[in-house]
Amino acid sequence: MSNLDQVQFEVLRHALTELTEEMALALKRSAYSTNIKTRSDFSCAFFDRDLRPIAQAFAQPNHLGSLVEQVPRVVRAYGPDNLAPGDMLIANDPYLGGVHLNDITIIAPVYDIRYTIDDLRLPDSALLGYVASLAHHVDVGGGAPASVGAFREVFQEGVIIPPARLVRGGQMVDDVFRLVLSQIRSKRETAGDFRAQVAANLTGLRRLTGLVARYGAVTLQGFMDELIEYTERRARAELLKLPRGVYTAEGTLDTDGYTDRPVRLCVRVVIDDEGVLFDLTGSDAQRRAPVNATYAQTYSACAYALKCLMDPDVPTNAGFYRLVRVVAPAGTVVNSAPPAPVVGGWETNLRLTDLIFKALAPALPDRIPAGTKAMICHAGFGGIDPRSGEYYCFLETLAGGYGGRSASDGPDAVQTHGQNTENAPVEETEAGYPVRIVRYELVEDSAGAGKFRGGLGLRRDYLFPDHEATFTILADRDRAGPHGLFGGEPGRPAEYILNPGTPGERRLSSKTTVELEPGDVVSYRTCGGGGYGPPAERAPDLVWRDMREGKVHLG
Repeated sequence: MSNLDQVQFEVLRHALTELTEEMALALKRSAYSTNIKTRSDFSCAFFDRDLRPIAQAFAQPNHLGSLVEQVPRVVRAYGPDNLAPGDMLIANDPYLGGVHLNDITIIAPVYDIRYTIDDLRLPDSALLGYVASLAHHVDVGGGAPASVGAFREVFQEGVIIPPARLVRGGQMVDDVFRLVLSQIRSKRETAGDFRAQVAANLTGLRRLTGLVARYGAVTLQGFMDELIEYTERRARAELLKLPRGVYTAEGTLDTDGYTDRPVRLCVRVVIDDEGVLFDLTGSDAQRRAPVNATYAQTYSACAYALKCLMDPDVPTNAGFYRLVRVVAPAGTVVNSAPPAPVVGGWETNLRLTDLIFKALAPALPDRIPAGTKAMICHAGFGGIDPRSGEYYCFLETLAGGYGGRSASDGPDAVQTHGQNTENAPVEETEAGYPVRIVRYELVEDSAGAGKFRGGLGLRRDYLFPDHEATFTILADRDRAGPHGLFGGEPGRPAEYILNPGTPGERRLSSKTTVELEPGDVVSYRTCGGGGYGPPAERAPDLVWRDMREGKVHLG
């Protein structure tokens, strides 16, 4: 036991969380790519020496379960005894607890400051834990720039990195670093982003060893044991507030990218005294198409959904995860096996989250929104920058409509559920990349009608004025919009259009790669959110407000 009083306990609890938040700031401020430094597509975490998750920074709630699954498996596969002070591992293997290949994790063991890199034999008590940073890299090779192309096997999606030592004794392992970078198009940006992850881990290492210097390793370890038990008690208390029962829902992804067959997803949620069971039995078998989720991505959707139903002050660590039980049959789109492609696994993750909430809506009508954008909606492109002669890659994900709620409209043009990436500003995008954003606006009349309407979708048009480029759309929702709840209407589906308003206008699939000529434009119009409640019950003043603001047109 740590023998801490209540005030000291709270100080240490928040100190460990702030440790990971400071890691996140170090990563964001030192990264090169817009996707990391501006859009915050990353997460950081701390694990104790038994590889139990202790604290996480939530730049991306999607990474709730992915880091929890990946870090322990990577460290155990490499062998913790093979690591020494100053070492760091790199990995992105989707079938070793990972997710899609763009999300690369760097892990550093943290040792007591009384021991140095020169110590050859470290006592077991010297290991304090592990810090980890996960970031979505703008390119990891493969068959299309930005590495989000719709392919048939994971090997076509980019470089697969098994657990490997990237840093040894505080220095980059040059052979490993060069081997990874040789597979990647945007070498300068990616090299900078890797170094930013290393810097984030070093920040976490310094902060943790500082806490040990102040409180002592024995006290800190005892505190972490208490924190996990405290979290489980609080999480179980929150669980008592949820209605016991069995709740089900079914839904689909529109297409898999190679066939017109929708991808079926089944959700069965059981709330009982042991926690919450998420049973996904009945979901489709995995496809030779980019819609397969790894177990970590599926686990992350389930953990996120449960976290949303609890007091936000409940810590997120091993004590919380004890309540999350997942049944995801192997060889399905929710727990794929190699060599299934996984680049679109986050699309499946977000749709699962939407379905979990849909299942729970009858039991929790005041807390559950109507259907949301519920897709990542990637836009990835690249080519030779005519200004520099270098190969560039760019990736962002577009916002859409949130679902209407029991007492308010859905927000317009936001990221939804576990996706929390920020906007890529037009000015920064145009300054850093040879592209122009010629339209960026809300999509009128895209919201699902209801007593409380859904949020509006977003339009963003990319013009490539002076060079050839390769553009990939990896998204969904172009066949059916988000569902309404309790009499609300669905949101308008998304559209993806090449050269809108010209004789050559062509509608594009939600999962496709196209070769662009100078002057071509790719237009995204994302879906609106579903409505909540019967449209006839909408207050007249809200209808007039929407009309005045140009969001809705009657007739």
